[in-house]
Amino acid sequence: MRDPNNPCLFCNIKESGLALENNEAYASFDSYPVSYLHCLIIPKRHVQDYFDLTDEEILSCNDLIKKIKNEIVKKDKSVLGFNIGTNAGKTAGQSIMHCHIHVIPRRQGDVDNPQGGVRSVIPLKQHYKRKS
Repeated sequence: MRDPNNPCLFCNIKESGLALENNEAYASFDSYPVSYLHCLIIPKRHVQDYFDLTDEEILSCNDLIKKIKNEIVKKDKSVLGFNIGTNAGKTAGQSIMHCHIHVIPRRQGDVDNPQGGVRSVIPLKQHYKRKS
């Protein structure tokens, strides 16, 4: 099995696949999608995680997040929401040590109870009751 970190998969735009790009980052559809049209926003400069990005790279990534969101909604009218997130470090689940931001389209009924959204990374913390 190929190690995606040696050489870095995301440093090779042609191998990763290109959906959109700007000067600092590019968008690529995920090879192991959580949902149809799940996309990754990847800075072109090799940095380990989100916290290593420059302000300019963050703005460029954010620009692509908004553009790819619009492209996804145009392609699939059943998309009614999104989860956007990044894993920073192995303990947080990062497996490719090149920063990437997940843009995950969500559809009505794709899970029984979507309450908590990204909180489900720790399953027992996903569902909660609001204090009155």
